[in-house]
Amino acid sequence: VFALSALAFGILEHAFLTSNFAFEVVASHSSTTTPWYYQAAAAWSSQQGSLLLWLLLLSMWSSLVLYMTRRRMRDVTPYATATLLVFAAFFSALLVFSASPFTVAANPVAEGSGLQPLLRNPGMLAHPVFLYSGYTLFTVPFAFAVGALIVRRVDAEWIAATRRFSLAAWLFLGIGILLGARWSYAELGWGGYWAWDPVENASLLPWLTGTAYIHSVLVQERRGMLRVWNLSLLVATFALTILGTFLTRSGILSSVHAFGDGPVGNWLLGFFGLVVVVSLGLIAWRGDRLRSPGSIDSPLSREGSFLANNVLFTVWAFIVLLGTLFPLLVEALQDRKTLVGAPYFDSLSQPIGLMLLFLMGVAPVLPWRKASTELLRTRLFWPAWAGALGLALAVFVGADGWAPLVAFALAGFAMGSAVRQLALATRRQGWRGFVGRANGGMVVHIGVIIIAVALAASNSFTHSATLDLRQGEVVEWGGHTFELLSVDERTNDRGSERRIAANVVLDGEQAYRPATTRYLNM
Repeated sequence: VFALSALAFGILEHAFLTSNFAFEVVASHSSTTTPWYYQAAAAWSSQQGSLLLWLLLLSMWSSLVLYMTRRRMRDVTPYATATLLVFAAFFSALLVFSASPFTVAANPVAEGSGLQPLLRNPGMLAHPVFLYSGYTLFTVPFAFAVGALIVRRVDAEWIAATRRFSLAAWLFLGIGILLGARWSYAELGWGGYWAWDPVENASLLPWLTGTAYIHSVLVQERRGMLRVWNLSLLVATFALTILGTFLTRSGILSSVHAFGDGPVGNWLLGFFGLVVVVSLGLIAWRGDRLRSPGSIDSPLSREGSFLANNVLFTVWAFIVLLGTLFPLLVEALQDRKTLVGAPYFDSLSQPIGLMLLFLMGVAPVLPWRKASTELLRTRLFWPAWAGALGLALAVFVGADGWAPLVAFALAGFAMGSAVRQLALATRRQGWRGFVGRANGGMVVHIGVIIIAVALAASNSFTHSATLDLRQGEVVEWGGHTFELLSVDERTNDRGSERRIAANVVLDGEQAYRPATTRYLNM
């Protein structure tokens, strides 16, 4: 399957790079004036090409995991292989019967329409590939979980066998989300890195549940607990990748990220329902074997903190899912349009984010089973001072609002905890301890803390306004001066696209072309 999908994708890429407008998808998404690197990326800018890329990545990761586990779990692997092939068959059927990228144009044209203007960004080269890699990689642990349920393997061996793929899925999906945020910042306005757009939410949802799953499986590996919870999180993560694909490609949502409507949405919605029903049925079928051998001894323990972490991520995912689907439910039930905006998501996500920062500071110092008050006091001494330093820094730089102040303090607390763990491991085991598995998590924590500080600073220090500029006029705002020099308008040879850009002098120093340059279809 991988070889054949690679061959098909190679044919599609060749058609784009050679401007073969006999294919409808090439004629509608490329042109001879499109740079070659955007021609290559245009292969996955269409709905048909993106589904073919999905099949290619799915078959590639499936082949890799089957090679890596060829001598392990000989009872589980056949069922996992069958599950992966069912998914490959579904996306192949989509490409053959509903969204073929090789449909020949009834009336071939000499020149194509060109790549959609907002897609002419370097993010187009990498963002979809990372995002789809994250989606398809989550298929691997899900398939092995299905196989383990079928053969009654309730131990954690299938988790260990697919751990690298789970981590890679989380990493690639996270990189894809960040690349998309950077793309939005460039194309949709200064500071517009996240707007709680429905399609943005569709990629965030599996990342949230996937993060909970990666933490939760540590408890099952260490103490054999949370088996049903882990399977439920994995099912939710994989199902949300399918739901996100449905929201993106069905045309049911109005979004700058959407691919448009078509019969593909019905296929994906049906597949989503089938995945949920079959998965929950398997969990219920093996429910007697999935009972945990023990229980959490104390909330002040590593497993207790992981469970709290899971609850917070799950609640966060539910909040985002509800806000994303609510307008669709209102339209379906009451035949009226409504909008759930940023205030809803911000107000509910903010306290959860702060609680997660607190847990990131406490969890690394907790032992398994139970922690004493004296132990916590000793281990949290330096993280607490780091939190106080973070708060002092926030006050010094003039952070505005209680939430940013708390975020800076908790970020310092969590950073101090992570650095403490890394320092202890390095002192005990040298460089080997620093790069060990557990401390890899601390490095990730530091990265997430930096992002949290950036979000808090952005919300606290960003100020915006709409200014009316006339050519030759100087306008002052926020301690800065703006002068409009000229407005450039360029139309391509076919007259189908017009590029508008403003040349502005900022503080009298240099000409500046804003990142909000637009390409408009005429």
